[in-house]
Amino acid sequence: MKILLVEDEVSLASFIRKGVESEGYEIDLAYDGLVGQSLADNKTYDVIVLDVNLPHINGFDLCRHIKRETPRQSVMLLTALDSLPDKESGFGAGADDYLVKPFEFRELMLRIKALARRNSDFSGLKTVLRVADLELNTEAHSVFRAGQRIDLTAREYALLEYLMVNQGRTVSRVDIAEKVWDLHFDTSTNVIDVYINYLRKKIDKDYSPKLLHTIIGMGYVLRG
Repeated sequence: MKILLVEDEVSLASFIRKGVESEGYEIDLAYDGLVGQSLADNKTYDVIVLDVNLPHINGFDLCRHIKRETPRQSVMLLTALDSLPDKESGFGAGADDYLVKPFEFRELMLRIKALARRNSDFSGLKTVLRVADLELNTEAHSVFRAGQRIDLTAREYALLEYLMVNQGRTVSRVDIAEKVWDLHFDTSTNVIDVYINYLRKKIDKDYSPKLLHTIIGMGYVLRG
């Protein structure tokens, strides 16, 4: 496993690097957003870990950039900002996980490994996924319905991809939290429901038949 850490607090970055290397994994360090962006654009990582308050480019903006370029890239945010609106901003930027400082190194590694596992779950996908007249191209990161292009955010794209991989199967909010967000996501919030509604408006509102269905008390299913 290879990790990119973008963290401007040198002592914390050094601590994390030593811990990651002691577990036998590779890690690259960047101390500001510009260097982090260059590394993310030009190298391949299993997981990218970003501090939020970075010089030059903050973590939210860098996360948006990474997810725009490679929607399936796993990204975790590290920050002292622990309010629900802050977390919603982080997930809204496309982050897959959000860890509040201070934290235990063991928890950091558990979350990184969970994100890397989620990535492996999506390896070997067919290039084009289809449900009725809805088409998702995993290489071009494009989505079309009835021949019309649909623009999605990185989070919406990841959610749709997961639903299409599991087409015809009801997936629970916990399933979505583990595979599209992360294992530790707080399912007591309504963020998943909000994104389901965002997605439904884009892929179903102006089309027929409706493909995204709510199964009361169980979850959601995408079917033609």
